[in-house]
Amino acid sequence: MTAKNRRAAGASSAAPDSDKTRPHEKYQRLLDFCKTLPATPTAVAHPCDQTSLEAAVDAARLGLIAPILVGPRSRIETVARQNKIDLSGLPIVDAPFSHAAAEKAVELVREGKAEALMKGSLHTDELMGAVVKRDTGLRTARRLSHCFVMDVPTYPETLILTDAAVNIAPTLAEKVDIVQNAIDLAHALRFKEVRVAILSAMETVNPKVPSTVEAAALCKMADRGQITGAILDGPLALDNAISLESVQIKKIDSPVAGRANVLVVPNLEAGNMLAKSLSFLARAAVAGIVLGARVPIILTSRADSVMSRLASCGVAVLVAAARREAATKTVA
Repeated sequence: MTAKNRRAAGASSAAPDSDKTRPHEKYQRLLDFCKTLPATPTAVAHPCDQTSLEAAVDAARLGLIAPILVGPRSRIETVARQNKIDLSGLPIVDAPFSHAAAEKAVELVREGKAEALMKGSLHTDELMGAVVKRDTGLRTARRLSHCFVMDVPTYPETLILTDAAVNIAPTLAEKVDIVQNAIDLAHALRFKEVRVAILSAMETVNPKVPSTVEAAALCKMADRGQITGAILDGPLALDNAISLESVQIKKIDSPVAGRANVLVVPNLEAGNMLAKSLSFLARAAVAGIVLGARVPIILTSRADSVMSRLASCGVAVLVAAARREAATKTVA
């Protein structure tokens, strides 16, 4: 992958304030790069409202995904007709209700007809319930985890934040998978260097604060090859992770501090608050994806902007492409 293509996929070496006048330029580079790749066949589970159906159709129009709409045909067609959404050429697989749509969408993935899964208007628990079924789901040896891919206008690089949506209070063993999933995502996004900050409330190990001890353990596990593909450091407070000025004041010697592009939070509550703070206070655009299953899972929200929904699809396209490349190398 050339340096030019890496930049097109979202990595940046610009100064921190360079994107202020061009909000979400990182996402635009991501989408522009994804348009050069084949559209990813994607099973869209129960796209039965305007937002979810438009998200799938818009992504198809840009050549990001090749959607297979799974749900009650009459309801999907009614939503399309009422909102003047053109479904020409898009296949619809009839499923009578949301649970059935989730199971059928997962089945399409298992049959090799789809390389990504996308949430429609059903509840997240319904979709993930079908995904994690032991015999018919999409589980792997890796734990499922969620990553936000964030375009923060005032930060020079794309930020990956994990896990703020799936694992509520992960154990140390579960955090190993959460970290590795995020690292693998960073490589799929063509990050030049993956710098992972394990966040806590402070930058020193304190036995009274368990997240600092787990952060130190994760870093040592990386030293021993139990986590691969990135530079890890922690515990780090948020300011130490993303502010070079803070690092200089506190005299922290670290290749990650002040320059992190992956932020690993101690629990879902911390991650959720950090993601929403960046979104509402720093004007960050937020794309979401679940990793650790056989295929990337696109999770969109009704509150997501058009750019965020498209970026979520773009992230899935790059993950699917990376998996195809890896499979080709394995066969070779």
